[in-house]
Amino acid sequence: MRTVYLDYNATTPLDPAVREAMLPALGAVYGNPSSVHHVGQQARRLLDAARESVADVFGCKPSEMLFTSGATESVSLAILGTARALRDKGRHLITSQVEHHAVLHACEYLVKKEGFALTLLPVDSAGLVAVDSVAAALRPDTVLVSVMAANNEVGTVQPVAAIGELCASKGVVFHTDAAHWLGKLPFADVHAFRADLVSFCAHKFHGPKGAGGLYVRSPLQLDPILHGGAHEYERRAGTENLPAILGLATAVEMFVRRPVFDASDLSALAAPLIELVDALPGVTFRGHRTARLPNTVAFSVAGADSIALLAGLDLEGICASSGSACASGSITPSHVLLALGAGAAESNALVRFSLGRETSAEDMGAVHKVLPAIIARTQLANKDGGSL
Repeated sequence: MRTVYLDYNATTPLDPAVREAMLPALGAVYGNPSSVHHVGQQARRLLDAARESVADVFGCKPSEMLFTSGATESVSLAILGTARALRDKGRHLITSQVEHHAVLHACEYLVKKEGFALTLLPVDSAGLVAVDSVAAALRPDTVLVSVMAANNEVGTVQPVAAIGELCASKGVVFHTDAAHWLGKLPFADVHAFRADLVSFCAHKFHGPKGAGGLYVRSPLQLDPILHGGAHEYERRAGTENLPAILGLATAVEMFVRRPVFDASDLSALAAPLIELVDALPGVTFRGHRTARLPNTVAFSVAGADSIALLAGLDLEGICASSGSACASGSITPSHVLLALGAGAAESNALVRFSLGRETSAEDMGAVHKVLPAIIARTQLANKDGGSL
Protein backbone atom coordinates (compact mmCIF):
# COMPACT_ATOMS: atom_id res chain seq x y z
CA MET A 1 0.00 0.00 0.00
CA ARG A 2 1.30 3.42 -0.94
CA THR A 3 1.71 5.96 1.89
CA VAL A 4 0.28 9.43 1.40
CA TYR A 5 1.73 11.59 4.17
CA LEU A 6 -0.40 14.67 4.85
CA ASP A 7 0.58 15.44 8.44
CA TYR A 8 3.42 17.92 7.95
CA ASN A 9 2.13 20.15 10.76
CA ALA A 10 2.89 17.27 13.14
CA THR A 11 6.42 16.76 11.85
CA THR A 12 8.51 16.69 8.68
CA PRO A 13 11.11 14.21 7.43
CA LEU A 14 14.71 15.08 8.21
CA ASP A 15 16.36 16.67 5.18
CA PRO A 16 19.47 14.79 3.96
CA ALA A 17 21.58 17.96 4.06
CA VAL A 18 20.48 18.59 7.65
CA ARG A 19 21.39 15.04 8.59
CA GLU A 20 24.80 15.50 6.99
CA ALA A 21 25.40 18.69 8.96
CA MET A 22 24.75 16.81 12.21
CA LEU A 23 27.28 14.05 11.58
CA PRO A 24 30.46 15.80 12.85
CA ALA A 25 28.91 16.12 16.32
CA LEU A 26 27.89 12.46 16.21
CA GLY A 27 31.45 11.37 15.56
CA ALA A 28 34.72 13.30 15.45
CA VAL A 29 33.55 16.34 17.43
CA TYR A 30 32.44 14.68 20.65
CA GLY A 31 33.64 17.17 23.24
CA ASN A 32 31.61 19.14 25.75
CA PRO A 33 31.40 22.76 24.53
CA SER A 34 32.04 23.95 28.10
CA SER A 35 35.38 22.13 28.39
CA VAL A 36 38.45 24.38 28.13
CA HIS A 37 40.70 21.85 26.39
CA HIS A 38 41.03 21.64 22.63
CA VAL A 39 38.54 18.78 22.24
CA GLY A 40 35.89 20.81 24.02
CA GLN A 41 36.76 23.94 22.11
CA GLN A 42 36.20 22.15 18.81
CA ALA A 43 32.63 21.63 19.94
CA ARG A 44 32.42 25.22 21.20
CA ARG A 45 33.38 26.57 17.79
CA LEU A 46 30.61 24.56 16.12
CA LEU A 47 28.11 25.71 18.74
CA ASP A 48 29.09 29.36 18.35
CA ALA A 49 28.94 29.13 14.56
CA ALA A 50 25.46 27.58 14.73
CA ARG A 51 24.22 30.36 17.01
CA GLU A 52 25.67 33.03 14.75
CA SER A 53 24.09 31.39 11.72
CA VAL A 54 20.61 31.32 13.27
CA ALA A 55 21.02 34.85 14.58
CA ASP A 56 21.97 36.01 11.10
CA VAL A 57 18.74 34.62 9.63
CA PHE A 58 16.71 36.09 12.49
CA GLY A 59 18.45 39.45 12.25
CA CYS A 60 19.32 39.47 15.94
CA LYS A 61 22.38 39.32 18.18
CA PRO A 62 23.79 35.83 18.85
CA SER A 63 23.29 36.47 22.57
CA GLU A 64 19.56 36.90 21.92
CA MET A 65 19.20 33.34 20.55
CA LEU A 66 18.82 30.49 23.05
CA PHE A 67 18.83 26.84 22.07
CA THR A 68 16.32 24.53 23.76
CA SER A 69 14.94 21.01 23.41
CA GLY A 70 11.99 22.16 21.32
CA ALA A 71 9.11 24.62 21.08
CA THR A 72 7.44 23.38 24.26
CA GLU A 73 10.50 24.18 26.36
CA SER A 74 10.93 27.50 24.55
CA VAL A 75 7.31 28.40 25.31
CA SER A 76 7.65 27.37 28.96
CA LEU A 77 10.84 29.39 29.37
CA ALA A 78 9.26 32.42 27.71
CA ILE A 79 6.08 32.35 29.79
CA LEU A 80 7.30 31.07 33.15
CA GLY A 81 10.60 32.91 32.88
CA THR A 82 9.00 36.26 32.04
CA ALA A 83 6.16 36.01 34.55
CA ARG A 84 8.51 35.16 37.41
CA ALA A 85 11.04 37.81 36.45
CA LEU A 86 8.35 40.51 36.33
CA ARG A 87 6.06 39.36 39.14
CA ASP A 88 6.86 42.41 41.23
CA LYS A 89 5.44 44.59 38.43
CA GLY A 90 2.21 42.62 38.08
CA ARG A 91 0.64 39.19 37.89
CA HIS A 92 -1.74 39.42 34.96
CA LEU A 93 -1.28 37.35 31.80
CA ILE A 94 -3.14 37.45 28.49
CA THR A 95 -3.35 34.70 25.88
CA SER A 96 -5.94 33.37 23.43
CA GLN A 97 -8.32 30.44 23.61
CA VAL A 98 -6.75 28.77 20.55
CA GLU A 99 -3.13 28.55 21.70
CA HIS A 100 -1.15 25.33 21.72
CA HIS A 101 -1.43 23.50 25.02
CA ALA A 102 2.21 24.37 25.73
CA VAL A 103 1.09 27.99 26.15
CA LEU A 104 -2.24 27.32 27.82
CA HIS A 105 -0.89 24.85 30.36
CA ALA A 106 2.07 27.09 31.26
CA CYS A 107 -0.32 29.98 31.91
CA GLU A 108 -2.71 27.75 33.85
CA TYR A 109 0.19 26.55 36.02
CA LEU A 110 1.04 30.13 36.94
CA VAL A 111 -2.60 30.77 37.85
CA LYS A 112 -2.99 27.63 39.96
CA LYS A 113 0.41 27.56 41.64
CA GLU A 114 1.84 31.07 41.69
CA GLY A 115 -1.07 33.47 42.10
CA PHE A 116 -1.29 34.93 38.60
CA ALA A 117 -4.49 36.03 36.87
CA LEU A 118 -5.22 35.06 33.26
CA THR A 119 -7.40 36.56 30.55
CA LEU A 120 -8.26 34.19 27.70
CA LEU A 121 -9.03 36.16 24.55
CA PRO A 122 -11.93 34.97 22.39
CA VAL A 123 -11.60 34.41 18.65
CA ASP A 124 -14.08 34.77 15.83
CA SER A 125 -15.54 31.84 13.90
CA ALA A 126 -12.41 31.72 11.70
CA GLY A 127 -10.06 31.65 14.69
CA LEU A 128 -8.80 35.23 14.52
CA VAL A 129 -7.84 37.24 17.60
CA ALA A 130 -8.96 40.86 17.34
CA VAL A 131 -6.30 43.42 18.20
CA ASP A 132 -9.02 45.47 19.93
CA SER A 133 -9.71 42.56 22.28
CA VAL A 134 -6.06 42.57 23.33
CA ALA A 135 -6.25 46.31 23.96
CA ALA A 136 -9.40 45.89 26.03
CA ALA A 137 -7.83 43.12 28.12
CA LEU A 138 -4.67 45.05 29.04
CA ARG A 139 -4.48 46.14 32.67
CA PRO A 140 -1.94 48.12 34.70
CA ASP A 141 -0.69 44.83 36.16
CA THR A 142 -0.38 42.99 32.79
CA VAL A 143 3.17 41.69 32.38
CA LEU A 144 2.87 39.33 29.41
CA VAL A 145 0.76 38.77 26.31
CA SER A 146 1.20 35.53 24.33
CA VAL A 147 -0.52 35.03 20.96
CA MET A 148 0.59 32.41 18.45
CA ALA A 149 1.72 33.44 14.98
CA ALA A 150 -0.22 30.68 13.20
CA ASN A 151 -2.58 28.05 14.52
CA ASN A 152 -1.43 24.45 14.30
CA GLU A 153 -4.91 22.91 14.05
CA VAL A 154 -6.80 25.12 11.59
CA GLY A 155 -3.98 27.20 10.10
CA THR A 156 -5.34 30.67 10.89
CA VAL A 157 -2.61 33.33 10.86
CA GLN A 158 -2.84 35.92 13.63
CA PRO A 159 -2.14 39.69 13.37
CA VAL A 160 0.92 39.33 15.59
CA ALA A 161 2.75 42.43 14.31
CA ALA A 162 -0.20 44.64 15.22
CA ILE A 163 -0.54 42.96 18.61
CA GLY A 164 3.19 43.39 19.15
CA GLU A 165 2.99 47.09 18.28
CA LEU A 166 0.17 47.52 20.78
CA CYS A 167 2.08 45.74 23.54
CA ALA A 168 5.23 47.76 22.83
CA SER A 169 3.27 51.00 23.11
CA LYS A 170 2.02 49.90 26.54
CA GLY A 171 5.34 48.56 27.78
CA VAL A 172 4.05 44.98 28.00
CA VAL A 173 6.19 41.99 27.04
CA PHE A 174 4.85 40.14 23.98
CA HIS A 175 5.56 36.49 23.17
CA THR A 176 4.58 34.61 20.03
CA ASP A 177 4.74 30.89 19.35
CA ALA A 178 6.04 30.85 15.77
CA ALA A 179 6.45 27.07 15.45
CA HIS A 180 4.03 26.98 12.53
CA TRP A 181 5.07 30.22 10.85
CA LEU A 182 8.73 29.51 10.17
CA GLY A 183 9.24 27.57 6.96
CA LYS A 184 5.64 28.15 5.89
CA LEU A 185 5.29 31.93 5.54
CA PRO A 186 7.60 34.75 4.40
CA PHE A 187 10.24 35.69 6.97
CA ALA A 188 12.41 38.78 6.61
CA ASP A 189 13.64 38.79 10.21
CA VAL A 190 12.36 38.25 13.71
CA HIS A 191 11.59 41.93 14.18
CA ALA A 192 8.62 41.65 11.80
CA PHE A 193 6.72 39.94 14.64
CA ARG A 194 7.28 42.98 16.89
CA ALA A 195 7.73 40.43 19.68
CA ASP A 196 10.08 40.35 22.65
CA LEU A 197 10.06 36.56 22.68
CA VAL A 198 9.67 34.13 19.76
CA SER A 199 9.52 30.34 20.17
CA PHE A 200 10.20 27.83 17.41
CA CYS A 201 11.47 24.31 16.74
CA ALA A 202 13.35 22.57 13.93
CA HIS A 203 11.27 19.50 13.15
CA LYS A 204 8.45 21.56 11.63
CA PHE A 205 10.73 22.47 8.70
CA HIS A 206 12.82 19.37 8.02
CA GLY A 207 15.14 19.69 11.01
CA PRO A 208 15.65 17.22 13.87
CA LYS A 209 13.22 16.60 16.69
CA GLY A 210 14.41 17.71 20.11
CA ALA A 211 15.85 21.00 18.83
CA GLY A 212 14.27 24.39 19.40
CA GLY A 213 15.06 28.00 19.91
CA LEU A 214 13.88 31.06 21.77
CA TYR A 215 14.59 34.60 20.64
CA VAL A 216 14.86 36.88 23.68
CA ARG A 217 15.05 40.58 22.84
CA SER A 218 17.69 42.23 24.96
CA PRO A 219 17.76 43.57 27.61
CA LEU A 220 14.88 41.32 28.75
CA GLN A 221 16.03 38.91 31.45
CA LEU A 222 14.22 35.64 32.15
CA ASP A 223 14.15 33.52 35.28
CA PRO A 224 15.59 30.13 34.25
CA ILE A 225 13.32 27.12 34.51
CA LEU A 226 16.28 24.70 34.43
CA HIS A 227 18.94 25.18 37.09
CA GLY A 228 22.51 23.95 36.97
CA GLY A 229 25.44 25.20 34.94
CA ALA A 230 25.90 28.55 33.25
CA HIS A 231 24.95 27.35 29.76
CA GLU A 232 23.10 29.49 27.19
CA TYR A 233 24.17 32.76 28.80
CA GLU A 234 23.01 31.48 32.22
CA ARG A 235 19.42 31.17 31.00
CA ARG A 236 19.14 27.45 30.20
CA ALA A 237 21.28 25.00 32.15
CA GLY A 238 22.40 21.71 30.65
CA THR A 239 25.07 20.53 28.23
CA GLU A 240 24.04 21.61 24.75
CA ASN A 241 22.69 18.96 22.36
CA LEU A 242 25.23 19.83 19.69
CA PRO A 243 24.09 17.41 16.94
CA ALA A 244 20.51 18.69 17.19
CA ILE A 245 21.65 22.31 17.29
CA LEU A 246 23.73 21.85 14.15
CA GLY A 247 20.69 20.33 12.46
CA LEU A 248 18.48 23.19 13.61
CA ALA A 249 20.94 25.79 12.32
CA THR A 250 21.17 24.12 8.92
CA ALA A 251 17.38 23.81 8.64
CA VAL A 252 17.00 27.49 9.53
CA GLU A 253 19.58 28.46 6.92
CA MET A 254 17.95 26.36 4.22
CA PHE A 255 14.24 26.65 4.84
CA VAL A 256 13.23 29.82 6.71
CA ARG A 257 14.20 32.84 4.62
CA ARG A 258 12.66 31.19 1.57
CA PRO A 259 9.95 28.99 3.06
CA VAL A 260 10.30 25.32 2.24
CA PHE A 261 6.50 25.10 2.17
CA ASP A 262 6.08 26.82 -1.20
CA ALA A 263 2.85 28.81 -0.98
CA SER A 264 1.98 28.80 -4.68
CA ASP A 265 2.50 25.06 -5.08
CA LEU A 266 0.67 24.10 -1.89
CA SER A 267 -2.21 26.53 -2.39
CA ALA A 268 -2.80 25.04 -5.83
CA LEU A 269 -2.94 21.55 -4.31
CA ALA A 270 -5.07 22.61 -1.34
CA ALA A 271 -7.68 24.63 -3.25
CA PRO A 272 -9.43 21.62 -4.88
CA LEU A 273 -9.50 19.85 -1.51
CA ILE A 274 -11.19 22.88 0.08
CA GLU A 275 -13.73 22.87 -2.76
CA LEU A 276 -14.42 19.19 -2.11
CA VAL A 277 -14.81 19.78 1.62
CA ASP A 278 -17.25 22.62 0.97
CA ALA A 279 -19.36 20.35 -1.25
CA LEU A 280 -19.65 17.38 1.12
CA PRO A 281 -22.81 17.13 3.25
CA GLY A 282 -22.28 17.69 6.96
CA VAL A 283 -18.69 18.85 6.46
CA THR A 284 -17.58 22.31 7.62
CA PHE A 285 -14.31 23.97 6.67
CA ARG A 286 -12.54 25.36 9.74
CA GLY A 287 -10.18 28.31 9.93
CA HIS A 288 -9.76 31.51 7.97
CA ARG A 289 -10.30 31.47 4.21
CA THR A 290 -7.46 33.85 3.37
CA ALA A 291 -5.38 34.56 6.50
CA ARG A 292 -4.20 30.98 6.71
CA LEU A 293 -1.24 28.68 6.27
CA PRO A 294 -1.13 27.62 2.61
CA ASN A 295 -0.57 23.97 3.50
CA THR A 296 -3.38 23.44 6.00
CA VAL A 297 -6.93 22.24 5.33
CA ALA A 298 -9.03 21.53 8.41
CA PHE A 299 -12.68 20.54 8.65
CA SER A 300 -15.19 18.94 10.99
CA VAL A 301 -17.71 16.26 10.11
CA ALA A 302 -21.18 16.22 11.63
CA GLY A 303 -22.27 12.79 12.80
CA ALA A 304 -18.75 11.36 12.91
CA ASP A 305 -15.68 11.30 15.13
CA SER A 306 -12.00 11.91 14.46
CA ILE A 307 -10.79 8.46 15.45
CA ALA A 308 -13.05 6.68 12.97
CA LEU A 309 -12.31 9.17 10.20
CA LEU A 310 -8.54 8.93 10.67
CA ALA A 311 -8.71 5.15 10.88
CA GLY A 312 -10.61 5.05 7.60
CA LEU A 313 -8.01 7.27 5.95
CA ASP A 314 -5.14 5.23 7.39
CA LEU A 315 -6.61 2.04 5.94
CA GLU A 316 -6.20 3.73 2.55
CA GLY A 317 -2.59 4.67 3.35
CA ILE A 318 -3.41 8.33 4.03
CA CYS A 319 -1.84 9.97 7.10
CA ALA A 320 -3.84 12.88 8.47
CA SER A 321 -4.45 14.29 11.95
CA SER A 322 -7.21 15.42 14.28
CA GLY A 323 -5.25 18.54 15.20
CA SER A 324 -2.26 18.86 17.48
CA ALA A 325 -0.02 15.78 17.43
CA CYS A 326 0.59 16.43 21.13
CA ALA A 327 -3.07 15.58 21.78
CA SER A 328 -2.97 12.30 19.83
CA GLY A 329 -5.23 9.70 21.37
CA SER A 330 -7.18 12.30 23.32
CA ILE A 331 -10.94 11.79 23.37
CA THR A 332 -11.65 15.35 24.45
CA PRO A 333 -13.02 17.77 21.86
CA SER A 334 -10.62 20.16 20.15
CA HIS A 335 -10.32 23.27 22.29
CA VAL A 336 -9.61 25.21 19.10
CA LEU A 337 -12.90 24.22 17.44
CA LEU A 338 -14.80 24.91 20.66
CA ALA A 339 -13.31 28.41 20.67
CA LEU A 340 -14.40 28.84 17.03
CA GLY A 341 -17.98 28.15 18.11
CA ALA A 342 -18.34 24.52 17.09
CA GLY A 343 -20.34 22.19 19.29
CA ALA A 344 -18.74 19.46 21.35
CA ALA A 345 -19.66 16.72 18.86
CA GLU A 346 -18.19 18.52 15.86
CA SER A 347 -15.16 19.54 17.91
CA ASN A 348 -14.52 15.83 18.39
CA ALA A 349 -14.72 15.25 14.63
CA LEU A 350 -11.84 17.37 13.35
CA VAL A 351 -9.66 16.26 10.46
CA ARG A 352 -6.55 18.18 9.44
CA PHE A 353 -4.65 17.64 6.24
CA SER A 354 -1.30 19.45 6.24
CA LEU A 355 0.62 19.35 2.98
CA GLY A 356 4.38 19.60 2.50
CA ARG A 357 7.35 19.62 0.19
CA GLU A 358 6.83 16.06 -1.04
CA THR A 359 3.06 16.34 -1.54
CA SER A 360 2.06 15.65 -5.13
CA ALA A 361 -1.02 15.96 -7.31
CA GLU A 362 -1.16 12.17 -7.21
CA ASP A 363 -1.33 12.27 -3.40
CA MET A 364 -4.21 14.71 -3.49
CA GLY A 365 -5.95 12.63 -6.14
CA ALA A 366 -5.86 9.68 -3.75
CA VAL A 367 -7.55 11.79 -1.09
CA HIS A 368 -10.23 13.02 -3.47
CA LYS A 369 -10.92 9.45 -4.52
CA VAL A 370 -11.62 8.04 -1.05
CA LEU A 371 -12.57 10.94 1.25
CA PRO A 372 -16.28 11.23 0.37
CA ALA A 373 -16.86 7.51 0.90
CA ILE A 374 -14.93 7.44 4.18
CA ILE A 375 -16.96 10.35 5.53
CA ALA A 376 -20.28 8.88 4.41
CA ARG A 377 -19.40 5.45 5.84
CA THR A 378 -18.35 6.94 9.17
CA GLN A 379 -21.49 9.04 9.43
CA LEU A 380 -23.64 6.01 8.69
CA ALA A 381 -21.80 3.84 11.22
CA ASN A 382 -22.25 6.46 13.92
CA LYS A 383 -25.93 6.86 13.05
CA ASP A 384 -26.52 3.12 13.25
CA GLY A 385 -24.36 2.73 16.33
CA GLY A 386 -22.24 0.24 14.45
CA SER A 387 -18.60 0.17 13.41
CA LEU A 388 -16.53 0.62 10.30
